[in-house]
Amino acid sequence: MTDMNTLFQSADWKSEKHAPVIEVSKKDGYYWVDVSVGKEIAHPNTTTHHIRWIQLLFHPDGSKFPFEVGKVTFDAHGESPEGPDTSTVFTEPRGHFALKTGKPGKLIGLSYCNIHGLWRSTINLNL
Repeated sequence: MTDMNTLFQSADWKSEKHAPVIEVSKKDGYYWVDVSVGKEIAHPNTTTHHIRWIQLLFHPDGSKFPFEVGKVTFDAHGESPEGPDTSTVFTEPRGHFALKTGKPGKLIGLSYCNIHGLWRSTINLNL
């Protein structure tokens, strides 16, 4: 049986282009969370090497399981539309989420690179 932790790679996003960057602000009772890949060191954004999806989880302190806040997929990445403008569509690997909670906990950002696999970053969400 595979230990799930061995499937994820993690590193400081300032030194690794694949690690998700989690940024949080609070406004109108919501935590606004931006998750991106390639903030400090740009990740390749080509048809052969790109980020396929980003997911955000929230694991409240004292809870057994995390909650999935949301997921963004970049399904049209590298595709070319038909018609007079046949330029290729490229998507930037970033997602914007809003959540309300009354408990502190951990925000967990996940990303998937089509070549280098699964990546994970976490930050504490303190109320």
